Amino acid sequence: MSARMVKRASPRKEVKAPASRDPVKDPIALILIDDNRLLREGIAALIHTQPGFKVLAAFAEVDEALQKVRESKPDVVLLDFGLADHDSLSLTTMVHNEVPEARVIVMGLLPLQEDVANYVRAGASGFIMKDASFEDFFATIRAVAGGAEVLPPALTNSLFTQIARNAAGGSRAKVLEAVRLTSRERQVIDLLGEGLSNKEIATRLHIAVHTVKSHVHNVLEKLALRSRLEVAAFTHAGGVRALDQ
Repeated sequence: MSARMVKRASPRKEVKAPASRDPVKDPIALILIDDNRLLREGIAALIHTQPGFKVLAAFAEVDEALQKVRESKPDVVLLDFGLADHDSLSLTTMVHNEVPEARVIVMGLLPLQEDVANYVRAGASGFIMKDASFEDFFATIRAVAGGAEVLPPALTNSLFTQIARNAAGGSRAKVLEAVRLTSRERQVIDLLGEGLSNKEIATRLHIAVHTVKSHVHNVLEKLALRSRLEVAAFTHAGGVRALDQ
């Protein structure tokens, strides 16, 4: 099963690394956390064969890995879902909270809706299934490093529904009553629902990237959501349409 971005298309076709990034001079910096030595060393060796990527370190020990993440602030952290002696979900939360610029990709995740939803809320930006192809593996890393959020395709619809339901819960009426979205914020929400990055939204709306960031921040606060994925989820589940009624 390959991965799919929120905009429901192949990451390699829809999302590109930032234009200012030179893959030779400025490769995507990664830290790998996997307690299976064979897989850890094999994945690291595979990444080393590809231009545009740089493995800063590969760890089995979580404390050492966290320290390296704090020090080096990599673009992407590749995290094994099935760490034997550690809680990968808690580790995702720690990385997201302490080094938010390091985007977490969870690897080997079993296709369970609840697991994916929990990792999204913890701050994961992408998922690589255990049966992903090499092409999808690298496409997902590039997409996430470029600002996209990548979900397993079979879970996209159900995940959107669950996150939207949990975000609003029984207080949906109160949320809809309290929220006052500007026309620009509604435009930003629509584009978030398509899976666009801040830079792509800025280009589409002819505004500055920092202005987009401000709108995204306001939207998250007004809708009481915690991530761009949850905004997209709310959109796809009909939340924004409900706000217009």
